[in-house]
Amino acid sequence: MERWLTVLFALLPVAGCAPGPPPPPPWYAAPVFHDNPAWVPVADHQLVWETVVDVVDDYFKIEREDPVRLVGTVLTEGRLETLPVDTPTVFEPWRPDSGSSYDRLEDTLQSTRRWAVVRVIPDEGGFWVDVAVHRELEDLQRPVHGSAGAATFRSDTSLTRVVNPEPDEPLRLGWIPIGRDMALERRIIGQILARTALPL
Repeated sequence: MERWLTVLFALLPVAGCAPGPPPPPPWYAAPVFHDNPAWVPVADHQLVWETVVDVVDDYFKIEREDPVRLVGTVLTEGRLETLPVDTPTVFEPWRPDSGSSYDRLEDTLQSTRRWAVVRVIPDEGGFWVDVAVHRELEDLQRPVHGSAGAATFRSDTSLTRVVNPEPDEPLRLGWIPIGRDMALERRIIGQILARTALPL
């Protein structure tokens, strides 16, 4: 009996005081959080705008561009808007337009989509790049393939009235705004900053 107690007390520190998870491998890149809007210290407005368009085009299809222009001696603000795109599911791992693995799982279980608005604001010595990726949830009367209650009377109305819509965001019937995708915004800003980085 004493031998078993000795073995138990000898193994107790090994079992109960085991260290936490192993450290990440040396090639693991820790997530970097960038400010939004981000400061781009590049004076060439055409280079900044073309970089923004090139990065955003990897994630969305661009609907409208109003590039930064030099009017006289004044630079105007640039604005880029994209078309809504259905968010990728766990069955589409090749698509990069998902902010995180949790968002990808959530988008698998319900119909959501994203669209972006990017502003390029000139300032002394560079530009502020403001990226806003909006998420929307599809508003359905009932599940698409659901058959329960199909023979009952309909209670929806045929009149859709919108009172005081938001001026900055277009009206999109059938979709409910559910906030912004901060993770995807940070990824887009990080790529813009990486491509416009000045050589050391």
